[in-house]
Amino acid sequence: MNENVPILSIVFMVISCLIAFLVPVGLLLYFRIKKKADILPFFVGCAVMLIFAFVLEQLAHRLILGSAAGMIIQKNTLLYALYGGLMAGLFEETGRFVAFKTVLKRKQEKDQNALMYGAGHGGFEAIVILGLAMITNIIYSVLLNTGNAEVITNALSGDALTKVETVFTALATTQSYQFLLGGVERLLAITLQISFSVLMWFAAKKKDKLYLYPVAVLMHLVVDSVAVLMSQNGVSVLLIEGVLCLLTLVCVWFAKRVWENCQPSENRLNYDEH
Repeated sequence: MNENVPILSIVFMVISCLIAFLVPVGLLLYFRIKKKADILPFFVGCAVMLIFAFVLEQLAHRLILGSAAGMIIQKNTLLYALYGGLMAGLFEETGRFVAFKTVLKRKQEKDQNALMYGAGHGGFEAIVILGLAMITNIIYSVLLNTGNAEVITNALSGDALTKVETVFTALATTQSYQFLLGGVERLLAITLQISFSVLMWFAAKKKDKLYLYPVAVLMHLVVDSVAVLMSQNGVSVLLIEGVLCLLTLVCVWFAKRVWENCQPSENRLNYDEH
């Protein structure tokens, strides 16, 4: 193949890859050292993302989307967006709730463990969705630019070969900045995951805050649905990221208010004094 991937694209791939791997590690260290959070919630967050989002949710998708109702959903952009957002919200928020009520029940004396959990939940997602993909993109790009693409293509044929050649073409023709936006998107996603974790933490910890469970599911649904709808309707990537940034700020603000209201009265007094 005669296609080449711009050097700037590869640079942005590397940056996004570093974001995917280093941000979760950085948050783990920050919450442990500065906030005195426990380490366990981080890895519980990783496990919940793996089990509830990457295994159970995907099994549910196969079952539902493979049915007659699923065919109807897939043909309607609005229904598909709402369905995807609802499923993500239900499975992830339920996973959080279960974890906080069981494995992490004895860790509830430290509210900062909610932040640590969110870092693991969102961090694992970033590594799987962005980090591993960027590693593959970087390898493919280097092979293309050094004229060694045959290392991969010679062992393929038929549909498999066509798919790889399509990936090669996409890497060479995609605007460089879009590879950097992948890192930006994951930063927003991790921030959202931490915010949702705060809401679910107090929903599980305090009986009078159980309403935060459906609220978190609804917020998750809105963010994911808006992203899918804009993407499917040809909205520019930059505008999509801008809207997601605004939605993220709203979620952070709400989670911060919940956090402050759920602190012991003496802590709130001290906070107000400062």
